[in-house]
Order: sequence, then C-alpha cells, then structure tokens
Amino acid sequence: MEKIRAAIVGYGNIGKYVLEALEVAPDFEVAGVIRRDPTQVPAELQGIPVVDSITKLEKVDVAILATPTRQVEHYAKEILAMGIHTVDSFDIHTNIVDLRRSLDEVAKAHNTVAIISAGWDPGSDSIVRALLEAIVPKGITYTNFGPGMSMGHTVAVKAIEGVKNALSMTIPLGTGVHRRMVYIEVKEGYDFNQVAAAIKADDYFAHDETHVMQVESVDALKDMGHGVNLTRKGVSGKTQNQLIEFDMKINNPALTAQILVCVARASFKQKPGAYTMIELPVIDMLYGDREALIRRLV
Repeated sequence: MEKIRAAIVGYGNIGKYVLEALEVAPDFEVAGVIRRDPTQVPAELQGIPVVDSITKLEKVDVAILATPTRQVEHYAKEILAMGIHTVDSFDIHTNIVDLRRSLDEVAKAHNTVAIISAGWDPGSDSIVRALLEAIVPKGITYTNFGPGMSMGHTVAVKAIEGVKNALSMTIPLGTGVHRRMVYIEVKEGYDFNQVAAAIKADDYFAHDETHVMQVESVDALKDMGHGVNLTRKGVSGKTQNQLIEFDMKINNPALTAQILVCVARASFKQKPGAYTMIELPVIDMLYGDREALIRRLV
C-alpha cells in the first residue's frame, strides 16, 4: 500500500501531537515539518526533513496546517495552488463560511481538497450538533466548554503587543455562556492595563466575560486538559422532552491533532473543493476496509 505523505506546517502544541498521530497511523508517512527556523530540530524530529518552505520537501500529498488560525487562509491558498490538499483547525466560528468560500474557489481551480475547521470545536462537536439536530429537529442545543485551556484564545493573546507569555482558560457558566480567564506575563516597558484592554477588545474575547490577570509565570499554571458538554432538549416528531447529552474530557492538542489526521485521510475521498467536517461521511475518516468497518460499527 502506498502511504499518504503528510507535511506538518507549524510545530507548536498541535504540530507535536500531529507528528505522534501520523507515526501510529498505518496509512501515513511524514514527508517533513515546516518551521520558521528550520535550524531548531528537537530530538523527536531527528531523521525527518525540517525546512522553512513546503517547496523544499519531496512529494507531499497533504499539508496539515498546525498554524495560528489567522494564518490559515494564507498558507492554505498557497499550498492548494501547488496541487496539495490541506486540512486545518481554523476556529473563528463566525468566519468559517467565508473561509470555506475562499478556499473552495482555489481548491477547485487546482483540483485539490481543503478541509477546514477540523478540530474538536468547530469540528467533531459540529458533527455531534448536526446529529442531535437531525434526531431532535425542534429544540435548543447548549455547548459548554471547559474548564480548560483554549489553544486558539491563548495564541490570540500571545499575538497582542506587550504580552510575553499567556494562558487563556475557558470556564463554563451553563447554557452555552462562558467566562474567559486570561493569565499573562507582560513584557518590560508595557503597561498592564493597556495590554489588558487590548486583549478584551480582540474579537476572540469581546463577546464573553473576560478577566485578565498578570502573573509571574504562566508555565506554572498551564494544563492541556479541556472538555465539552453538549446538551439538546427538544422534540422528535411531535414528542416533547427528548433530552440527549454528549460529554468528553480531553487533552486539547492531542485530540485536535488526531482529528486533523483523520480528516487528512478523508480528503482523498472527496471531490475538489473546500469542506467542513459535517459535510464528510464519517466512514471516510476511518482506516480500513469499508465493508469490515460497516460490519464492526453498524
């Protein structure tokens, strides 16, 4: 069996777990890792090509974008135009439709596939929400995150001028309402109050109750654990009071990485274009013989 050659673009929290997921996937091999500074090669990357441009790698079938959300569109367009599939975990919910339209045009023009927003939320939770709405068509779904570290929000804080290091925690208040607890180390010469105001004004935080605190060491607080509780209450047919709940507690970057790898597999079973996870047949994400999977899972 010819294996799928995957490149990892970015090697932060998610990229490291993507490497692990690829190493244990029987149908993948690592084509290489793209980093801003390719001279920085940690022990686990010994023997793996580490470069500063995907053009320097041999035969890449799919690029797994482990980059900050706000860089996804730039990298995806560039790589799709090279004839390489892309998958990403873009997590700004309000911009997903626009990103899908943008990448769909590029992917179709170059006979490639882009699968966007493939994390756990948006991503696998989106599939659960879609299923819950299908079986309970009338009602309300509440998505409650945490408590735990939000990678997307943490990256957004680190991009704010004056922030040396940061951690953003999501605290569920119930019925889909959340509090953001942001812990930061402030760079020398910057005013904490001004930095805190800039964080609260950022679109990642402007819509939630947000508290910003200055700490001596962010690393002393960091924990990759996270979770979600999805609850839908509503009506099936004409029958009231259907109540369904989905709950999970996870290592955030590890689950995101695994999802990126499984949708990278699915990308080769789709027609050219851009897709979200709710548009993919779930079976396309699994490794194995189709009939064997049906026999085991249906």
